[in-house]
Amino acid sequence: MKPCILLIEDDRDMRDLVSGHLEHSGFDVQRADDGIKGQALALQYTPDLILLDLMLPKVDGLTLCQRLRRDERTASIPILMLTALGGTKDKVSGFNSGADDYLTKPFDLEELQARVKALLRRSDRAPVGTGNHHEILSYGPLTLVPERFEAIWFDGPVRLTHLEFELLHCLLQRHGQTVAPSLILKEVWGYEPDDDIETIRVHVRHLRTKLEPDPRKPRFIKTVYGAGYCLELPTGGQLEGLHDVVSMAREDRKQQQQQGDRASA
Repeated sequence: MKPCILLIEDDRDMRDLVSGHLEHSGFDVQRADDGIKGQALALQYTPDLILLDLMLPKVDGLTLCQRLRRDERTASIPILMLTALGGTKDKVSGFNSGADDYLTKPFDLEELQARVKALLRRSDRAPVGTGNHHEILSYGPLTLVPERFEAIWFDGPVRLTHLEFELLHCLLQRHGQTVAPSLILKEVWGYEPDDDIETIRVHVRHLRTKLEPDPRKPRFIKTVYGAGYCLELPTGGQLEGLHDVVSMAREDRKQQQQQGDRASA
């Protein structure tokens, strides 16, 4: 069965070019020319991957990406943004809205195909821990649950995106060690997207928001400037008192989320 890709792009020439190339490469491509149609087709087909333009009529790409991530039916579908906006701030906005990857127009069709295949490989990958008995899935207060893409953190469940799970798994395998950005890009994304590491920074911030008592002053996921990131997990006597700190922060986040949901209702 061919992988299904949903292309949401309002430019007809670009839509025809990309869809024709992908269909020739063996993909089934559904097309939409605005955000409303794109969301409807995403719910109808639940595609294996979504290619999403940012500058869309009716509903823009950032808003649509956020809607797809909030809906359980589409929350786990990989999203690759296609846009002419290539600045760092634009990339950060895209990743913050829930995109898995970001490709700036004009792009090479072979590069697009490589990224599509990398995203599909990662989403189709067997759960971590099933093929390597030496993989670390639990240490100190952290346990990864591959079947649900979830972390048990200080005895409480934390829901993660696929990318957040893969990133945390990459750091957990080397807990206490500094992990270079190039290695993270290779293991988590499957290729090296850019020379800059804004892709990693945004997802590290998302992880800190979910795990750190104070994301602005991280004590578990640390930045080693000029070298990478280090996951430092407490054990034994170091855990004393941390359960209460993390639990209180978790309750505060839950209340803030509930207030935000009520405000947007």
